[in-house]
Amino acid sequence: MARRYDPERRQRIIDAAIRVVGEKGIGGLSHRSVAAEADVPLGSTTYHFKTLDELLVATLRQANEGFAKALAGSAVFEAPRARLAAGLAAVLGEWLAGERTGVELEYELYLAALRRPALRPVAAEWGEDVAEELARHTDPVTARALVALMDGICLQVLLTDAVYEEEYARDVLARVIDGAPGGRAEGAAADRSGEGGAPGT
Repeated sequence: MARRYDPERRQRIIDAAIRVVGEKGIGGLSHRSVAAEADVPLGSTTYHFKTLDELLVATLRQANEGFAKALAGSAVFEAPRARLAAGLAAVLGEWLAGERTGVELEYELYLAALRRPALRPVAAEWGEDVAEELARHTDPVTARALVALMDGICLQVLLTDAVYEEEYARDVLARVIDGAPGGRAEGAAADRSGEGGAPGT
């Protein structure tokens, strides 16, 4: 019998893998558990993903889209640079207030790269993509600092079950932005130097 053409099967397997990790964690992920969740033959999972690492890479790449989609769907980059910190803090708050399972899943897969080298390039993609967009509105060094800071804030909230404080996030993000070239801190210093006229006058 000819095998039924099923162009969406690969995607269904990835979606099933995300559900398995969400319910059972990384330890519960296997070709067999994913095949059962996707309701496909075991051979289908090994056909599309020969190793578990290949399946995890595809799963992480899809999970990585969560925050990136929230950022892309916001108007944060349409506002002036002076509002960038407030916009980023708001997007973080909306993302963390959404479906918590999806946020936790994204970070669980992200942190799995610590023990699975095959995942590290994909884990890095999230930060690189966000930093690339931020660099258009700040500069490359500041963009990387902002990504690291947002990453740290999210991990603190997730790992300590703390309440996300948007005002705090806005304040610390603004400190990074304002201290960068072209930030308000540099402009304020220039204003102060001009208040009393040139030195010696």
